[in-house]
Amino acid sequence: MNLRLAVCIFLVSVILTASGRARTRHPAKDDLSDAGYVYALAAANHFLHAWQTGDMENGMVELSDGLRHLQNADQLEEYFSSGKGRSFEIARGTGHTGRYDFPVVLVIVHGSRVARRASDIIMIESGKNDWVVDKLP
Repeated sequence: MNLRLAVCIFLVSVILTASGRARTRHPAKDDLSDAGYVYALAAANHFLHAWQTGDMENGMVELSDGLRHLQNADQLEEYFSSGKGRSFEIARGTGHTGRYDFPVVLVIVHGSRVARRASDIIMIESGKNDWVVDKLP
């Protein structure tokens, strides 16, 4: 009888320990109290959609002044050209009020192959709830 009780206590402690470890593997959700994160993510998505569809006009509006001055006009045109067969994956960003960095995977069809390129896009606040791209993916 004592052996059964000992085995039951052991099994309960193993189960409780395992469930405690399972909980610690998944970090708590970030506190998204900064509404700027939401606006930065939306602006990043808007810019990447312009890249995906080859919409240079709308994409250029999303660039910071500093980035726009650093880039060659021909390179920017090339960046937005050929919008067919493109897509993107955007992941949870990191950063702080006024600046967020979002990991991005650019997915492009080349003939019968699909190429994936990991990068990131940096968004900075340019005014009240206005966000612009400060680093191209």
